[in-house]
Amino acid sequence: MSNMLTTQVCILGGGPGGCTAALQLAKLGVEAVLLEKATFPRDKVCGDALSGKVMRTLERLDTDLAEKVKNDAHSMPSWGVTFVAPSGRALRVPFSRKTGIGEAPGVILPRLNFDALLFERTKKAVGVSMIEGATAKKFQRNADGWTIFTNSEIEITASIILDASGANSQFARQVAGLPMEPRHHAAGVRAYFNGVKGLDPQGFIELIFLKDLLPGYLWIFPLPDGRANVGMGMRSDVVKKRRLDLKASMSELIAEHPQLKERFAEANMEGTIQGMGLPLASKRQKLSGDGYLLVGDAGHLIDPFTGEGISHAMISGVYAAEVATTMLQNGDLSANAAKAYDARVWKRLGKELAISTRLQQMADKPWLFDFVVDRANKNPALADTISSMFNDIDLRERLKKPGFYMDLMLGRKLGA
Repeated sequence: MSNMLTTQVCILGGGPGGCTAALQLAKLGVEAVLLEKATFPRDKVCGDALSGKVMRTLERLDTDLAEKVKNDAHSMPSWGVTFVAPSGRALRVPFSRKTGIGEAPGVILPRLNFDALLFERTKKAVGVSMIEGATAKKFQRNADGWTIFTNSEIEITASIILDASGANSQFARQVAGLPMEPRHHAAGVRAYFNGVKGLDPQGFIELIFLKDLLPGYLWIFPLPDGRANVGMGMRSDVVKKRRLDLKASMSELIAEHPQLKERFAEANMEGTIQGMGLPLASKRQKLSGDGYLLVGDAGHLIDPFTGEGISHAMISGVYAAEVATTMLQNGDLSANAAKAYDARVWKRLGKELAISTRLQQMADKPWLFDFVVDRANKNPALADTISSMFNDIDLRERLKKPGFYMDLMLGRKLGA
């Protein structure tokens, strides 16, 4: 005999996107059931960097939770990013002109800890029922909503589904029809290390663009107590074309590459190298349909240049909760009503993702990376411009324009 649950909204997945949607629905007084296949705390393969966008979303959602994240013993404040060009020259780009003053714009916190904090907070939200250790197996569309069949004795009937079940979402593939296209997908691997030399004391994250890895890159993100999250990512079509084993490639680079081997000479890997799939927003996907909205990785919303996905999951989670609430209030659960969600997501993220797509396409040109980094190291005004691009989307758009590079080559003032 099945255990039947009835709710207004069923959320698939208890990661940052799902929990953010649940917390926002609770604020709006809408009841929800959140279905999570794992039992928390659980690990998630990721770079672990929480950008300023993540922290701002958290602060708007729940100031106490934001404080907990910043003050967690496992978290490292992050003041910027260091880009290392194929030539080996580095460009240190602060997120803010006031580096080291006040509160850091970003945080690095392992997903094991971050997701657990978010999940525990969501458990306390009024009107949200959390079910752990149960997977949605089948979805049936009814006249007034959905029936969700799980691998346990639980059946859920809901008016709307918010799918936040991640990169391997069964719902996104089978019901929403989102394809896995290698050209718009990346493969990533990561491991934790201790004893890595040269970690930045101000928590600057390192993006290392090695010539052999382009258009992918290797990252080193510092954590407290001398630990580091180390990984690399590359577009899936390139991995296939080059017949690469990313785990083996990462081990080899760390052991043998002139830029890395000394730094890892005394380092110890904790556990093993883990893999992940990253559906990229280099192609706009349809994020909604008849009675459903796709959140975060399930909607292929990962930044194609930086690989950032947590902030986009959380931002889309908030919008999904708000649009779902409006749909319920209006009694209109149609695909047409759900389009308001797509419009909001693309208005907020579309321009930024288009720029990142362009940068990703340029990322296989080592000479261009070397050139920009060399110029920026010699020209404080250019370095300041690149720093400002993290916070100013219009400024960042200039990177898409050939004129920007022409001005650089000719040594002209970097005007509009």
